[in-house]
Amino acid sequence: MELYHGLNEVGAGDVGTVVTLGNFDGVHRGHQTVLQAVAALAAERSLRSVAMTFDPHPRTVHRTDEPTLMITSTEQKADFIADTGIDALFVQHYDLDFASQSAEEFVRTYFVEALACEIVVVGDDVRFGKDNEGTIETLRHLGEKFGFRTETIEEVGRGGRYSSSRIREQIVAGDVAEAADQLGRYHRVEGTVVHGDARGRDLGFPTANLSEDAEGLIPADGVYAGWATFSDDTQPYPAAISIGTNPTFEGSVRRVEAHVLDKEFGDFDVYGRHMTLEFVSRIRGQVTFTGMDELVVKMHEDIADVREVLHT
Repeated sequence: MELYHGLNEVGAGDVGTVVTLGNFDGVHRGHQTVLQAVAALAAERSLRSVAMTFDPHPRTVHRTDEPTLMITSTEQKADFIADTGIDALFVQHYDLDFASQSAEEFVRTYFVEALACEIVVVGDDVRFGKDNEGTIETLRHLGEKFGFRTETIEEVGRGGRYSSSRIREQIVAGDVAEAADQLGRYHRVEGTVVHGDARGRDLGFPTANLSEDAEGLIPADGVYAGWATFSDDTQPYPAAISIGTNPTFEGSVRRVEAHVLDKEFGDFDVYGRHMTLEFVSRIRGQVTFTGMDELVVKMHEDIADVREVLHT
């Protein structure tokens, strides 16, 4: 998949495009339905499929006092969109200058002049242009003016439309199993493995600690069953994933760490490697224990619960 970060990166092509537009945070099942339909439509008509998205999320620009937690980083989003068969992703930097364009100016500059679109595929509730003045009717009118066709696709979902907002709430609440159902895959958090305080190793449960700049929305504090994959190693390993501040040891820094089952980290060097964690199910919330013995007993129980969930 090609990746564009601005108008200057879009080369003049001899082939027209089928374009879709959206934030696509999480690239959930509803997004996948639209993106796959765009890719199929483009292939059927010997056109190129292009998805256009924004970075940062428009809400973070217009509502600076209400930070929006992103399910996926832009890099993760690009990987997931590539999996749908889309030919190119246009990541447009979003700021107030960009947002000040009229609906017609936006369509003419990006869809028509830059991407040579022949078909635009969106949801019925699409909004675009200054103050969200553009609607689906606006887009149809502009299509008649500039010579492209507008098609709509309904994002269906179990119990209602799939929703990035609802998935964010589920992840923040620790309901990663329900989020996975909405996403169509396990939710991922990834980053570089860094050195921790080695307390888990001393307790007999060595862990790989994620760097603080990890990508992906971090679920609620607690213990999770999941899978860990490391760079240069495509095999996922069953893991007990812990998120929290280690209150038993009066910790204050929130950490994400994974204990890979049946692996001794002395023989399994992962420091400095990229680690991807996939969250399958929450085992329990964060607990403060009265002593080390109680903690170790509970950790053994957690491992047993993880094995049961992952069938290992």
